[in-house]
Formats: sequence, C-alpha cells, structure tokens
Amino acid sequence: MPMYQPSTVRRNGDLKFDVGGGGQVLDLETAVKDGILDGGGGVICGGGVTEKLDLKKMIEDLESIDVPSVFICSISLEPMQDPVTLCTGQTYDRSNILKWISLGHFTCPTTMQELWDDSVTPNKTLQQLIHSWFSQKYLVMKKRSEDVQGRALELLEMLKKVKGQARIQSLKELRQVVTAHASTKKTVVENGGLELISLLGHFTSYAVGSEAIGILVNLDLNSELRTNLLQPAKISLIVDIMNEGTIETKVNSAKLIQLLMEGDDFPAENVPSLSLLVGLLRLVKDKRHPTGVLAGLMLLKTICSHESVRSSVVSIGAIPQLTELLPTFNNECLELALCILDALSTLPEGILALKDCPQVIPIVVKLLMRVSESCTHFALSILWAVCKLAPEECTSHAVEAGLAAKLLLVIQSDCNPVLKQRSAELLKLCSLNYSATVFISKCKLTRTIQ
Repeated sequence: MPMYQPSTVRRNGDLKFDVGGGGQVLDLETAVKDGILDGGGGVICGGGVTEKLDLKKMIEDLESIDVPSVFICSISLEPMQDPVTLCTGQTYDRSNILKWISLGHFTCPTTMQELWDDSVTPNKTLQQLIHSWFSQKYLVMKKRSEDVQGRALELLEMLKKVKGQARIQSLKELRQVVTAHASTKKTVVENGGLELISLLGHFTSYAVGSEAIGILVNLDLNSELRTNLLQPAKISLIVDIMNEGTIETKVNSAKLIQLLMEGDDFPAENVPSLSLLVGLLRLVKDKRHPTGVLAGLMLLKTICSHESVRSSVVSIGAIPQLTELLPTFNNECLELALCILDALSTLPEGILALKDCPQVIPIVVKLLMRVSESCTHFALSILWAVCKLAPEECTSHAVEAGLAAKLLLVIQSDCNPVLKQRSAELLKLCSLNYSATVFISKCKLTRTIQ
C-alpha cells in the first residue's frame, strides 16, 4: 500500500504544508493569515502553555468561531479531531470515514474514486495544526473571559460605593458586559445579584432602575434573587419603570416579569395590576417596534394562563384591540394573540366581548388553515365558543364569511383528528339555519360534498 503521510513541500520557493497527503495543500501565507502558524513559519503551540488542552472541549467551546476550511471534514462539515488520510490522498475525520466504509461505500466521498485500499493513515501533521490553532483561539477566549469577569467584579464593587451619575455609568457598563459575555452571568449572580436588586427601592430613579432591570433580565436568577424580586413593591416598581421607559426598557421589564411569572413560586396575587395590563397593550399596539410587540404578547399569554386574572384582561378592552391587530401580526405574534383570545373565550364575559366585536368572525375565519395547526386549533376554539353562544346570529355571519368551505378543508386535511372532529361539529352547527341545497352552495365545494 502506498503511504500518504503528510509532508512539507516547496513550490516556487514557498513553504507549503501538504496536509492532505497530495490533496489539500496549506501554503504559508494562508497559514499565517488564519493564525495557524506564526509569522516565522512555526506552529503556534498554545501561546507557550505546556498543558495539553482537550481538543473536543475546545471545539465545543469555540463552536461559533470561523474555522479554516482545511480543518473541516467534508463528510460531517465539522472540525476534525482525528484526521486520517485515504489512499486517494483525501483526509477525513476517522469516525466519519470509517462509518462511510462500514456502510458499504468503497469510494472516496470527495472524489468518488474507487478505493483500492480501505486502510486509513493518521494525519499527525494536520492533527497538530488543528490542535495548535484551537489552542491559540481557546486561550485568547479564556483570557478575554477572565478579563471581562474581573471587570464585572470591579463594577459590582464600585456600585457599593458610588452615587448619582457615577452609579448610572457603572450600571450601564455592567449591563454591556453582561449582555456581551455570557460567562459573566454566573459571576454577577454569585457576587452582586442582591446588591443589584437592592437598587430597586422606593426612591429608585428611572435611570438607575432601567439599567438594573437591563442587567437582571440577562441573568440566570437563582431562587434567592427570585424571591427578593417577587416582593409586590418590586414588581410594582418594575411595572412603573416599564410604563415610563424607552422601548428597550419596556421590553426588558416585560421580559423580566415574564421570567418571574414562569416560575412555580410566583404568587397569583402578584399577577397583574391594571397598570401592567394597560402598559402591555400599549406595547403590543406600537407597530414601530416588533420586539416590543412580541415581548408584550408573550407576557400577556403568560398572564392569561392564570384563570383568576383573565377577567381583568377582558375588562380593559383587550379583545377588540387584539382582534383589530390580528391582520398586522407576523406568524409568531399571530399564534400568541390567538392563544390569548382563546383563553379569554373561557369566560362568559370573554365570549360576549368576542361576539360583540364585529371583526372577530371574518378575521378568525380567514386564519383557518393559513398559518399553523396551532393557529387553526385556537381559531376553531374561538369560533366554536362564539357560535355556541348565539347560533342563529353568529353561524350565519360565519358562513357568509366562508367558514363552511374552510371547515371542509380542515376535515379533508391530515391535521389532528381532534381538529377534524371540532370542524365537523361546527359545520353541523352552521348547517342548521340552511336547507341542504343552500348550505352546499355556501360551502363553495359542491363537487366535494357530492
């Protein structure tokens, strides 16, 4: 068998590394540019650190970094950890090429040449280059991480001492550090989380409160911090800051309340004040800021999961306002809004508000089979609740809006059997006000009915 050990070759006087044994050649200029070699042509070996770093861990930790293409296995499109070379001169990661061969493939995956020898040769040079390159990048990342964590600790210490504008500036910088570097989250929680929450008090200024909230919403809050934040006075302050703040502050405040409400320890009595609900509806209606619309709808959905407070949502006119906005929402927001309306339809006053809103039926009918199975489920549930409340009035309105034809489409689709059953029941309810001939014509699917 011919041996295809990686070698160093010279072409036109330039130093080149034949990392693929005749297939992939890495020249000096490219190696230096990509940081694989230093300017003198030597392999970078982790910045002089002698400890052996685990390649698998480094690849996982550096998953978002751009990797030189010569290090990528063309089978998995992932960096190679144990590169081996075939008799064709092409190099692959050992596990990938062995799996390829074990499946009965006797060709080279890249060139499709027939393999006259299925042995593989370890590519030690390329493996060293890969390890050296990842070591360098990993140590730089580690050093940067240590630097930002140290800066986070400095800022936390400063917050214990400074006042006024200096405090605001320190909070602003800490928010930027936490937002940009996930590694600092744990550091802040363990070393200064309570101090941050203590800034949210009766005399907290809007500037301090908005920066503190901007930091807290980016942390993985432990039970101690959550308990402290769940005090009614602090929830009330967050709501006030949300209503007064910039769009960024509104979104951060909504997200923070959302995080707190998702925990099992959230007390129901703390759920929504009318001030929070009104503020969320304003956020949802502000079409200039899509991130605010989404954050507002997500929090409203979470609030409506608490049955005891749905009547408050209905009382502020959420149903007609959300219905009017439905045609303007993207698919993600549309699903959230329909989920909210469906939850509100479980209340007598909610069903009545839906019935009294003239746009509910035509808009919701249009959404059947338009977005997703979840949206169809919510839409059917809303229409069923309204039509059951006032069959004669609402079913006629729904049929004129094209409901019968849409229901037949649902029944004939491959969606959930529960949706098909609900559609059949609603179709039967709609047909009661019509003769068979008239109803078939209303379906606009005469041939299918026959």
